[in-house]
Amino acid sequence: MLTKFSVSNFKSFNDEFVFDLNDTNGYNFNKESVNNGIVENAIVYGRNGVGKSNLGLAVFDIIDHLTDSEHGDIEYTHYLNALNSSKIATFKYEFSIASNKVVYTYRKNEHRSLIFEKLTINDNLIAEIDREKSNKATINLKGAESLNNDIRNLNLSLIKYIKNNSVLDESDLFNNVFLCFLKFIDGMLFFRSLDGNSYMGIESGSKEIQEDIIERGNVKDLELFLNNAGIECKLKVVKESEKNVIAFDFDGKSISFYKIASQGTKALTLFYFWLQRLKEESKVTFLFIDEFDAFYHHELSRLIVEELKKLNIQFVLTTHNTSIMTNDLLRPDCYFVMSKNDIKSLSKSTEKELREAHNLEKMYKAGSFDV
Repeated sequence: MLTKFSVSNFKSFNDEFVFDLNDTNGYNFNKESVNNGIVENAIVYGRNGVGKSNLGLAVFDIIDHLTDSEHGDIEYTHYLNALNSSKIATFKYEFSIASNKVVYTYRKNEHRSLIFEKLTINDNLIAEIDREKSNKATINLKGAESLNNDIRNLNLSLIKYIKNNSVLDESDLFNNVFLCFLKFIDGMLFFRSLDGNSYMGIESGSKEIQEDIIERGNVKDLELFLNNAGIECKLKVVKESEKNVIAFDFDGKSISFYKIASQGTKALTLFYFWLQRLKEESKVTFLFIDEFDAFYHHELSRLIVEELKKLNIQFVLTTHNTSIMTNDLLRPDCYFVMSKNDIKSLSKSTEKELREAHNLEKMYKAGSFDV
């Protein structure tokens, strides 16, 4: 699980910006939203322009150089903060991998140029390179002793180089944690509902949503999902221009799904597209959905959160919807309020002791939290 993340000089983040998922309270309700003191289910609020989307892009910068998954290159134009005089952005990730502390720090001067990398496991140095001083890397993993440690290519991650060019014995603790860490990164997924099927992580290449649903044989399951969400409909597969498409079935009359579906229904179908992977493939480890309910009624927003809570994954959602800021759904240390300079949970934004009976939305609107 991701336990803590910090970034500086990236997009809207000038000074160091810290997102701490470790700073939890011992609430006796909604315990499943926190795992071993780490927030597993998080919802982030913030005014327009504070950087909620950029937070997701910052967290997912890691997949660009550690995976072969979809990178979302277009999202990473204007990489460095415009007001910062430094030419280097710094990223630091802390993870709990099988109860082991993994810390990965790197610095870049542009999207793909790695200046510095350092990986530790339980405070033991595993790998490090500082190209401002030398191209010589330090590598401390059994099975990687014979690797060439002179790595001149700025676009090549030291960590990925080790992964792709060594055979590591998984019976060794550090090797096992190292490989589990990489598996966690491979399982990260970011998507948003505002730009069609815009995503990063988990797989590569564009996917046609309805084609994917048809190929998986899930059209009737989509119909059930939409009906459970309050969208009464019957669906079928029809031919249109020699291509199979999903259509609404109006007592035998068919109309192409995407020609008449509302924006909210399309957004919900996009969520279902990814939900197939979350449920069927069990390979998503960390999920970030930007503006997850931009087109949803508040009751539907709640349903989506409840669906995600059933899955064994860590997730972060951004939203403006305060109606789901309730202890019935999550808990005060799982709701975060973001400003341009910091992000804090509700429980850390007030000196008042928050209880299960408190109306968090009412308190938030009344300005009870220091944000």
